[in-house]
Amino acid sequence: MLRAARYLMTMTDPVFKNMLVLELASVLAGPSVGQFFAELGATVIKLENKATGGDVTRSWKLAAEKGSEGVSAYFSAANWGKLSVGLDLREADALERVYKIAAQADVVIASYKPGDSEKLLVDYHTLSKLNSRLIYGHITGYGPHDERAGYDAVIQAESGFMYMNGSPDGPATKMPVALMDILAAHQLKEGILTALLQRERTGKGSLVQVSLFDAAVSALANQGTNYLVAGHSPQRMGSEHPNIVPYGSVYTCKDGLQLVLAIGDDRQFRRLCQVLGSAGLAANPDYATNSARVQHRSAVNEQLKQLISQHNRPELLQQLHQLHVPAGAVNTVPEVFEQAQARRMLLPQPGGPSGIRQVAFVGEGMATDAVTPPPAFDQHQAQVWDLLTKPEA
Repeated sequence: MLRAARYLMTMTDPVFKNMLVLELASVLAGPSVGQFFAELGATVIKLENKATGGDVTRSWKLAAEKGSEGVSAYFSAANWGKLSVGLDLREADALERVYKIAAQADVVIASYKPGDSEKLLVDYHTLSKLNSRLIYGHITGYGPHDERAGYDAVIQAESGFMYMNGSPDGPATKMPVALMDILAAHQLKEGILTALLQRERTGKGSLVQVSLFDAAVSALANQGTNYLVAGHSPQRMGSEHPNIVPYGSVYTCKDGLQLVLAIGDDRQFRRLCQVLGSAGLAANPDYATNSARVQHRSAVNEQLKQLISQHNRPELLQQLHQLHVPAGAVNTVPEVFEQAQARRMLLPQPGGPSGIRQVAFVGEGMATDAVTPPPAFDQHQAQVWDLLTKPEA
């Protein structure tokens, strides 16, 4: 069995080598957690619904993908390194197979709405009876006592993000990625890693519950405390920052290219003015301190708009970077992936869609194996059963 085959790892082994993860999740949040563990060496078995043809994101294709075969770009975002098995949990034989996997698994990742895992008999209470060391990570929309299904766009609206996002004179605007899913995924990773540490101390598994709504509210950060502490209700400000000026502000250069500033302190503002050839601007009492600049936001932005419009972006950014002034180009997504730092995050697939790493950190002893491309639906049925039925070492 997989558990019996474990051995002492070397410092060059993937950190989760010989860990078995069962993924009972679909779309983005849960699957991205599964890919995280796969990148770090875990065996991740992705259970997909045979009755519906698998993870729904297999069919979420761009217009440019119309008529194309193989893995969709969306599915490729969170399903690298996994073994796909197609089962219908309403069938007794399928459920027995799931129990066989769960009995050996270290972690289960689930994304059922409350009550569904119990109906399907794959809830934590049921599976933990088969495996007392099992860590069961469950993502819901609103927590275990609210049966509403969780959808990112709705959570963005309900948690205040949509209201705050957009231009002051424009409508509430959804962010262009499913950020609530991604935030919940990070919360679940943290919860599972904490539970793994706890299991090392106690020998016992546990249930880790995360909701999209809780993850969203926890991420309101300073915007939330601007209200809770100061009674300020955040409003749409475009890319401006309510507490810092200029921070997030976008300006157009002489060559028509845009840059963003993120001036965090008064020293950086003085250096910015120096590069722009207007050192005296930073001495103006209305602009000298951040609190003054917040009070005179419009005047500061108008002055900087005029000064920056006299410079070409490449040369201006070079000078700002030399003086450690936080500034950057406003890039398109294709321009992002032209950068060496971004290319290091790619998971290439010859002849197929690329993916993006979920593991965005490096550390000693955290080597990863080559990550396999996203699987076809039910691609690994025979391989998984072979793994599970091997005689113990």
